[in-house]
Amino acid sequence: QVQLVESGGGLVQAGGSLRLSCVASRTSFRINAMNWYRQAPGKQREFLAAITSGGSTSYTDSVKGRFTISRDKTENTVWLQMNSLKPDDTAVYYCNAVLNSLAVYWGQGTQVTVSS
Repeated sequence: QVQLVESGGGLVQAGGSLRLSCVASRTSFRINAMNWYRQAPGKQREFLAAITSGGSTSYTDSVKGRFTISRDKTENTVWLQMNSLKPDDTAVYYCNAVLNSLAVYWGQGTQVTVSS
């Protein structure tokens, strides 16, 4: 079992920045990848960014150039730096961890609200 705790959400004006953090508890399994998703009211959960154990990253088109995912493997921590935020970025942001056992664990989410 892996527990994930997100933090860093809040209220920000359009054009502003936030940095989200996600800390995973220790596990005997290797974490293959950690990802960020978001879910806006009335919408499906949307993939945003991923980072593998080797440091490779990928992003959905809507956040490329604005969001940056990074990771501290020794601390099982992943960050999502979000710049140039827009009202459409308002959502609950979730991180998950994909283990080498193929199990997937999710955090509880953190609210991000961008005012116009």
